[in-house]
Parts: sequence; C-alpha cells; structure tokens
Amino acid sequence: MNFLALDTSTDTLFVAVQRGDAIWQYSGPGAQQSSSQLLPAIRQLMSEASLAFKELDAIAFGRGPGSFTGLRTACAITQGLAFAAKVPVLPIDTLLAVAEEARQLHGCNQVMAVLDARMHEVYHAPFSYENGDWIVPEDFGLCAPEALQVPAGLTVAGNAQPVYPEQLAPQAAHVYAAPTATALLRLAPALLAKGCAVPAEQALPRYIRDKVAKTTAEREAEKRAAQLADTPATPTP
Repeated sequence: MNFLALDTSTDTLFVAVQRGDAIWQYSGPGAQQSSSQLLPAIRQLMSEASLAFKELDAIAFGRGPGSFTGLRTACAITQGLAFAAKVPVLPIDTLLAVAEEARQLHGCNQVMAVLDARMHEVYHAPFSYENGDWIVPEDFGLCAPEALQVPAGLTVAGNAQPVYPEQLAPQAAHVYAAPTATALLRLAPALLAKGCAVPAEQALPRYIRDKVAKTTAEREAEKRAAQLADTPATPTP
C-alpha cells in the first residue's frame, strides 16, 4: 500500500512516505518552522519514492492533541493535498502514535501515553495492545504532571518526563516515545481497513484544551499553511 504520513504536533516535524514495503522518512525542527518546512519535505520524499499523490491510498496525519499551531498546520496541508489528489485522509490520534512507537521501540503493550501540553500540563491516555490491535480509550485527559495517576503495570511513554522529571509519575516506569510519522504508517493499514478514512473536508484536529487564544505567530503560521496547501504539489514519478 502507498501512504503519506505527517505529524507536527510536537517540537519535531515528522514526515514519512511508504510505497509498498519501502519507507522514506524525514524529521526536523517543528513548532513555528513546521509551516515552512513541511511541504518541501513532503515533495522531497514523494520524489525519492517516485510516487505521485494520486497513487496514495491515503494521507495520514497526527490529529492531536498537541501544539495548536502544529495541528492546524498539519490539517491544512493534509486537506490541501487530499483535495488536489482526490485521496482519503486518516486522522490518527497522536497519543495512539506515541503508544505504537513505545511498542515498536521498547516492546511496551500496556502504555500510559503522555505528551507535554505546556502551561504545566500534560495530555494523557492509557492504551492496551491485545490480539494485534490497540484498545483506544474514548476520552483523553489533561492534567498537571503531578496529578497524573498511572495504574500498576502501565509504562509511561512520551516526551513529558524530561520536562517534568520529578513531578510526572515518579514511581512509574518511563520510556521516551514520539508520535513519529513511521508510527502513523504502522497504524494506517488497520485503520484504513476499519473504515476510519474520511474525506478531506472532514479531516479535523483533535483539541483537548479549550479557550486558548491564538497568538499572533499562530495566526500567521495558519495563514502560511493555508497558502502552502493551495500550491500545486505533484512530484515527477
């Protein structure tokens, strides 16, 4: 199968392209640089894979929770490319991608996925890998790092422990795991088979924290992302 996957929910930008069994990947600075770096990285990987956008089975993106600017950037770019290529979109939870990365890198099957939400808070959700698939909770949480409750047997995975080394579940086991584009690629086939793909216009971010005003920089990043999404992006096979 052929997929494009991207995540801009954290301070690192992740992009990956899969053509059959072959994978091309890129990572670099995210945050405010995501809107300017994302399309060039996508075009480069698609070119290296000799893959046209219309040949994709779907475009997967990390829908959140995560950076507000990053989520809007990923959504705008994904929608623009999906509209142009007439391919479906797979919005994938970033905390699920963290759990999958922890499984791949560290062999974790019982995971409390945690991402730094800034403002002295963390996003979190428990995941269990059973019979070759992840059991995903209906709701995700947001709390102060010292308030996180980790049930026995779960490993805390994510990027928050280095930020809150003393406050975040000090008695639990911790591993570092990011919501990488390659984790999205591993999740994509099963999610596509389950019917989780949506048309481009239905591909929306997943926000956990509400009522946070956009900064001037975020509004400018969103504007640039929308402009980039309107730019034709078809590599030469």
